[in-house]
Amino acid sequence: MIAALNGAFDDISKAMRLHRVWIALAHEDIGDQHRRTTLGPLWMLVNYFAFVGTFVFVFVTTDASNPSYIAYVAIGMLVWFYLTETITMSVSLFQREASFIQGTTLPLFVYVMRLTMQCIIRAAYSLAGCALVLLLGGYGISANWLLSLLGLLLIILATPAFVTVFAFLGAFFPDSEFIVGNLMRVGMFFTPVFWVYSG
Repeated sequence: MIAALNGAFDDISKAMRLHRVWIALAHEDIGDQHRRTTLGPLWMLVNYFAFVGTFVFVFVTTDASNPSYIAYVAIGMLVWFYLTETITMSVSLFQREASFIQGTTLPLFVYVMRLTMQCIIRAAYSLAGCALVLLLGGYGISANWLLSLLGLLLIILATPAFVTVFAFLGAFFPDSEFIVGNLMRVGMFFTPVFWVYSG
């Protein structure tokens, strides 16, 4: 048990020293995914605006009981998109990277950090869209913004642990990819993002 823990910590420390590798790989992945498109990575921002705009258009109430609904949706969608993408992509991580894992001597945690960095880059586009929605919605910069950023930072710091757990789950139990995918799709309807208390 102690040997396994020491091996895990050794793998993590080696991967953290190779931070330039996983940052470069993550940037390359994002670029490759949007290489032949007109807008490139800006499609991530467009997708965020389209989803938030549709959500607000369909569910917004005209009464004054919930004046901060747009801000609630903008921030809620930012967090939900990040968590959904991170978890669903994590489950198949080691299967997707199997050829690299078998063909290179890179630490396993490099792949965890590569996916973490990809998710952070995508979330940065959504964060820019969220800030724009908040400013255009008349929600000026306040101390609440700093608290929100602190919360986002905590989520980001926890991301490698989530990726690791779900990646190993997917490696040892392949059906979990489909189970987790379905749960995340349905899950939004059970989260506070979808249901807002107004009473």
